[in-house]
Amino acid sequence: MIFSSDNWASAHPVIAESLVKAAGGYASAYGTSDLDKAVEKKLSDIFEREVAVFFVGTGTAANSLAIASANRPGGHTFCHTHAHVNADECGAPEFFAHGSRLAPVGGLLGRMDPENLKAEIKRTMSGGVHGGQPMAITLTQATEAGTVYSLDEIQAISSIAKSHDLPLHMDGARFANALVTLGATPAEMTWKSGIDLLSFGGTKNGCWCAEALILFDTAKAREMSYLRKRSAQLFSKSRFIAAQFDAYLRDDLWLDLARHANAMAAKLAEGIAKTTSARLAWPTGSNELFVILNAATAKTLQEKGAVFYDWPAPQEVVATMAKDEGLYRLVTSFATTDDDVGQFLATC
Repeated sequence: MIFSSDNWASAHPVIAESLVKAAGGYASAYGTSDLDKAVEKKLSDIFEREVAVFFVGTGTAANSLAIASANRPGGHTFCHTHAHVNADECGAPEFFAHGSRLAPVGGLLGRMDPENLKAEIKRTMSGGVHGGQPMAITLTQATEAGTVYSLDEIQAISSIAKSHDLPLHMDGARFANALVTLGATPAEMTWKSGIDLLSFGGTKNGCWCAEALILFDTAKAREMSYLRKRSAQLFSKSRFIAAQFDAYLRDDLWLDLARHANAMAAKLAEGIAKTTSARLAWPTGSNELFVILNAATAKTLQEKGAVFYDWPAPQEVVATMAKDEGLYRLVTSFATTDDDVGQFLATC
């Protein structure tokens, strides 16, 4: 009953096999191997246009390099208050962008509210040189609350970005989970909706260590090459990242893994809705669930082997909770089984 994080899951066997296969022989370094080039071509096919691909080791690196590429003196990058870049990356985006600032924007359940975004941009600009200048916007898909931006919602934020000539970045650590929820194509959820840069995550969805920063404007690739090198993210043996993506993307494995994780979350949600000891704090559209439990039930579950995190509750949720209740996050993955879900529900 491991529902702590999809980061806890192992590498999928097909991806592990691909790594073993890549371990033999020789291949040219620093992203120049045939395998690297083949995966880059595959990603261009998937996104229905030529893209520039930069393999990196972590999602934090991909996000930080995306923000750094938009750097302006006194720059502000707008993100949701609870976005990973703002709450969980130890200031890395600001560090790589030479001290630029993240400007938090409010919005219910992990999604930036467009009106709040407009107001925050206006507030920044009204200060002139004293306030700094807008630099970029970043949104998370799926969000830290397990919710998903619709295509219309992405396009609404894109419209604001374009009106201020700001690049729009998508943190896609759980990109595949959101994609299968929407039933959209990768192109529809990104550049066709106004996304300029994408952090394309594989680690949370069955890879060992595979992240990619994707640029939809290939003219910016040269500058990004230097940013990646200077950030120590240019892997000499990048074929091992490419090998993971090669297996991940082949025969739509990446989508199948995300569908499974989402299906397990849906099954868990359905079962929780039938219990009297737990309830969903809000509906989600990916593989993350946020559940309200009383402390005694949470303790019993943990004593019987369930692993999950307690979570800070938004004010609107706190108002619905009793004093002995807490908010907890449950995350499913490609490795979650029906038995895991059934055992949790039987214990709950």
